[in-house]
Amino acid sequence: MIEEQQKSKRLFGRRKGRPLRAGRALLMDTLLPRVRIMISSISPSPCGRVENASRFRGGVVGVSTQQSLSERMPPPPRKNCVLSTLPQGEGDLSPALAPRNDEGLNPFALFDFVPEAVRLEIGFGGGEHLAAQAAANPSVGFMGCEPFINGVAKLLTQVEAQDLKNVRVYPDDARVLLDALPDSCLAMCFVLYADPWPKNRHAERRFIGRENLDRLARVLTSGGQLRLATDVAGLAQWMREQANAHPSFVCLYDGPNAPADWVPTRYEQKGIAAGRTPTYLVYKRR
Repeated sequence: MIEEQQKSKRLFGRRKGRPLRAGRALLMDTLLPRVRIMISSISPSPCGRVENASRFRGGVVGVSTQQSLSERMPPPPRKNCVLSTLPQGEGDLSPALAPRNDEGLNPFALFDFVPEAVRLEIGFGGGEHLAAQAAANPSVGFMGCEPFINGVAKLLTQVEAQDLKNVRVYPDDARVLLDALPDSCLAMCFVLYADPWPKNRHAERRFIGRENLDRLARVLTSGGQLRLATDVAGLAQWMREQANAHPSFVCLYDGPNAPADWVPTRYEQKGIAAGRTPTYLVYKRR
């Protein structure tokens, strides 16, 4: 039964691109084991929680054998989003208030120091935004999820070049990491320029949907931020409708202006040069 469920769900998209350059391949062998978040093989649960969570305690070395999955996300009715001034840095969680759940993966224990807050970027691509955020906020811990191996290798070059001590990587299905985390442990989550899956029959493959929003709502602290960005109008509308319909999130900003601490990426700049207009969405966890 479990095997049938796993076969019916998978990660859509590439896991590998061109062969890695020698230097990046070396970093995958040497640096990745030191910054990799280890979670034993487990399937994402329907309710967004880990089964037998006591098996998963904080650690940064090892290999996850979990096969990536995908969830079905039915579209809810549209709601209006109230525009406001763009927030900055709201929602950071003090370590004194951070949950210390012995039955889950403690994100504060992943680092060689006690971070004042922990943030997560899902689908970090080449890691430009994640690395720049980490460099600008050395007292904050950053976790990144990205199944595309070439993107992981690119991030590792920046981690090494900038000697970033506050970055940890989970190179696999983000839902597995989300399910392993305790409640109310993250100050901020980023989902930036996700695959738009523009065809209607592929809408269920989009990351932002009710089930993943349930996961994000569970791990974000009250007042924590969910930041979304895309330059595809159809995906912006989809994410807007999905997030506005979720009872745990309130929209703080919806518009063309990036947050004050935004880090432009080459992908974003190429889109702007090609005439595409980015949309930035900022939500607060109630």
